[in-house]
Amino acid sequence: MAKVQLMGSVPAALHIDEMKPWNSARQMLVCTGVVDEAPDVKTFTFAVEGGGWFRYLPGQFITVELRAEGGDLHRTYTISSSPSRPYAIAITIKAQPNSIGTRWMFDNIVAGSRVRAYGPSGHFTLSRNLAKKYLFVSAGSGITPMMSMLRWLADCAPGTDVTFINSSRRPEEIIFREELELLATRMPNLKLGFLPESRSGVTPWAGLMGRIDLQKLTMFAPDFLDREIFCCGPDPFMKAVSTIVKAEGFDMAHYHQESFGATALTDVAQKPANDDVLAGEEAGNRHKVEFLGTGEQAFCAGDQTVLVAARSVSVRIPAACESGLCGTCKVKKRSGEVEMHHNGGISDAEIADGYILACCSRPLGTIEIEA
Repeated sequence: MAKVQLMGSVPAALHIDEMKPWNSARQMLVCTGVVDEAPDVKTFTFAVEGGGWFRYLPGQFITVELRAEGGDLHRTYTISSSPSRPYAIAITIKAQPNSIGTRWMFDNIVAGSRVRAYGPSGHFTLSRNLAKKYLFVSAGSGITPMMSMLRWLADCAPGTDVTFINSSRRPEEIIFREELELLATRMPNLKLGFLPESRSGVTPWAGLMGRIDLQKLTMFAPDFLDREIFCCGPDPFMKAVSTIVKAEGFDMAHYHQESFGATALTDVAQKPANDDVLAGEEAGNRHKVEFLGTGEQAFCAGDQTVLVAARSVSVRIPAACESGLCGTCKVKKRSGEVEMHHNGGISDAEIADGYILACCSRPLGTIEIEA
């Protein structure tokens, strides 16, 4: 049985059209509950401080700012709740042995805690890839975006044909198992496939075991070639799944995977700023960056990013992945041009509106930034 910690106060019941959506630049989140899901796995649920609702797509993520000792930490977590229930947002996270930010959350975030977060972001989402039949394949905490998608389908299209496969180390580590089994009684075309690697003395198990391979995948989803596939988990797991389906002739245009690792942004290394702020006559071929919110100025060499320039003059721009993936460092460019190589952390519409990602944008001349 999951251990639950909840807030006691009940907010006013307002219609959604009487409220504004959460603005991550202005509004804090308030933790309304913490639930133990599995060993070293907790779900944190949040509401908008002062009231509001959440607008996001199933499968997207947020970046949470943690005021830990030794300085702020920024950690990116997938949303496990569904946008069909917009008054709360939840993240389900697993603490690894070397986790710092997640362990800090486990030890410090309780019902009533205030947290700043940024987002939502991400393109690994069901709403951008609608299909008649789906295969969701995950391992460990990679189940979280799949759960957001499945919860959305359960609320909005419960007759959808979904095969849901999750790998885990042991049976007791299957996250959301009870809820998934309940959803299977309410979604007539939902088929579940749990695949623990080994048994344990805690939870009895009589089903399939071992690592994912073609034989097990075919047993769970014999028609996987006809499905839209979403995959999330550790990189070796995702590589194994993509290799299996590709070898069977699957059209990889219908294969989607989520990973918080990113390819290199450029062949040029990001060097730290060397002299805080340089006078114009000393800057040479450096480009001036003006931060309009603080009035600070910095000079960027050709291989330095806006984020590096901001840090050189103590202008605070939140950043998490620093590889153009999470979108946390998104800022508005008032004037000037930049060269930006990102990994999906910003949309074309946002770029057209003048936004850039500070971590992967290099000035091509004098620029002005709203920061």
